[in-house]
Amino acid sequence: MPKAKGKSRRHKYSYNLNRKRLYRSARRRAAPRIACSHIRHAWDPHKSVAQNLAEMGLAEDPNKAVPIPKKLLGMEVESDGQQPGKKLVRKPYVVTEMELEASLPEKKSNTLSRDLIDYVRYMIQNHGENYKEMARDEKNYYQDTPKQIKRKINVYKNFYPEEYKNFIASLKPEKMEVQ
Repeated sequence: MPKAKGKSRRHKYSYNLNRKRLYRSARRRAAPRIACSHIRHAWDPHKSVAQNLAEMGLAEDPNKAVPIPKKLLGMEVESDGQQPGKKLVRKPYVVTEMELEASLPEKKSNTLSRDLIDYVRYMIQNHGENYKEMARDEKNYYQDTPKQIKRKINVYKNFYPEEYKNFIASLKPEKMEVQ
């Protein structure tokens, strides 16, 4: 098979193109992406990252902020008793707001899909605790095995214990009426 035309030709380097200017303009446009809203509101775009973080009382480099003592490294050096110069914190509210936000309890956002809840309720309503029968049911679209169905029911029990108890309690009168 013949080669495509122009593939074997040597590519020429463009000497007239100023690549430094291209890269510099792309770097200038990129601003730091800040995830924390407290830092974002206190950020001054006219200052460097180090200056902004120092004003907020945050560390730019954690290794410099909390150095490893020389004793742990195996070297014993006597200190002069001088502490390194502390920087002036002009925006202490940023750290206090971040600490308050971190101290809040985490919301439990574990929920099950409505389809899974309906599926589990249907299976329990029609088959009780017979998992082999549930696996053969026509509504078992995903062809779950008895163990998989049992696991889904247990997940439902753990996520919604009150709702599960009420559902089971509502099923008992129906079974008494049928007999």
